[in-house]
Amino acid sequence: MDSSKYSEKWQERFEFFEKNGCPSSKGHQEALRKVTFFKRIKISMNFFALFFGIFYFLILGLWKKGLALLGIAFAVSIAIGITEEIVGYNFSDALWNGLGAGFAILYGFSANYSYYLKEVKGDNSWNPFKGIFTKQ
Repeated sequence: MDSSKYSEKWQERFEFFEKNGCPSSKGHQEALRKVTFFKRIKISMNFFALFFGIFYFLILGLWKKGLALLGIAFAVSIAIGITEEIVGYNFSDALWNGLGAGFAILYGFSANYSYYLKEVKGDNSWNPFKGIFTKQ
């Protein structure tokens, strides 16, 4: 991999993932505890993905994972909407706001490792949670 085409921030993230493994591994979690708070945030969370979601995923070329997350968000929203109709009760706006925030956080936490998998490992699958919640 020619790392010179990536910014210093991406190079640092890629190096951390290469050295310590996927976010769900014990080695990664232990190494993350040893770094400063701001470095931990830089490695774990991508704020562009948090705020721009699927659009940022499209820019990075992660369209499969972005569409998968969007599809999951739509499916959950439809299921909640159907539940509202069946029960005959409209849930609070706080539920819908929380759902949106939750999916934004999923985009934010999955972007960095997904981009690493695509660029370094050549893995461009549809699974947005590979290595995030499951062991590889």
